[in-house]
Amino acid sequence: MMDPDDEGPLDPEAFYEADAVERGRKLFAQECTFFWGAAKLGNLPPLGNPEVAFAGRSNVGKSSLLNALTGRKSLARSSQTPGRTRELNFFDLAGRLTLVDLPGYGYAKAPKHQIKAWTELLLSFLRGRSTLVRICLLIDSRHGIKDVDRELMELADRSAVVFQLVLTKCDKVSKPALEETRAKVLSDCRQYTTLYPHTVDTSADTGTGIPELRSFLAGLAAPQSR
Repeated sequence: MMDPDDEGPLDPEAFYEADAVERGRKLFAQECTFFWGAAKLGNLPPLGNPEVAFAGRSNVGKSSLLNALTGRKSLARSSQTPGRTRELNFFDLAGRLTLVDLPGYGYAKAPKHQIKAWTELLLSFLRGRSTLVRICLLIDSRHGIKDVDRELMELADRSAVVFQLVLTKCDKVSKPALEETRAKVLSDCRQYTTLYPHTVDTSADTGTGIPELRSFLAGLAAPQSR
């Protein structure tokens, strides 16, 4: 876990510079492979490289975003059926960064015992991973923040885990609506001490924001071995 004041360049705009974007492109162009699935407590992988977790409500576009980031079509399975991801899936990126696909939350149609099990697994992961350097919290740009999102933010805050808001499906809304949503979500989240103070607007379909998000995440990776 990390202090948001100690990560990377102090100015988030530095991640939009050409050299930073290129570092992100090179990192995410390398091999990315699944290496661990955890469906229950006590089955998490050993600590290793820095970890970035992707969280969000069911059907927020999490799997599509992971596929877009890594340039794959099926790294993370996407589905029209919300709640399909039922375990924590760990992917090794170039031996320098671990991407963690968390179960979607907030899907009311799932059986209560499944929701309880997924929630306990998520809580265990967030509370106990010293290698977890950031949560990318995905927010659907059409709908904004929901109560279940706030629950995860509060947990991240209590666990001293930095989280960054990533707006998804930005091609589905007008530019004025997107700007309004972005301003509102940042305003609504300012009370959280571990909020990373910069959002990234993305679209897995058009590629909007993908190079920039890669840049941010590359800044968290372990140094390249020589």
